Amino acid sequence: MRFRTIFLCFATLLTAADHAPAPDFSLPGANGAPVKLSRYQGKVVLLDFWATWCHGCKTEIPWYMEFSQAYKKDGLVVIGVSMDDEGWKVVRPFIKEKKMRYPVVIGNDELGKRYGLDEMPLTLLIDRHGNIAYRHSGVVDKDAFEGELRNLLASTH
Repeated sequence: MRFRTIFLCFATLLTAADHAPAPDFSLPGANGAPVKLSRYQGKVVLLDFWATWCHGCKTEIPWYMEFSQAYKKDGLVVIGVSMDDEGWKVVRPFIKEKKMRYPVVIGNDELGKRYGLDEMPLTLLIDRHGNIAYRHSGVVDKDAFEGELRNLLASTH
């Protein structure tokens, strides 16, 4: 499956009534251990669909690494979903080069369809109840996105 990289931003902050459950998945991570989304219920999850060839993705990944470190104690978990057709062959070296310290899985067409992925990067914030609270296609505005993230981390609903 081929995706376009977009630099225009299309963000949707969903009202609590519009929060739809995030489709669960269990896929092997870089170390072979399964990464299961539902395991992180009770945490806020930043779910990032990306690829090694996506320039916008390469811009965002360092930001998400910062967020992962800064907000881990507040309940944030970052999960990267690589949509590289070449799989681990290109993703493992990329993870090592960028020193990515959060879980990364290799996505597939079915998972992409379940999340409505048609352009990358695609970033979602999933609330503590496992519902999609925020959906962003394209490169995020770092400061605005961090504000949404902080609001979601502070929310108990």
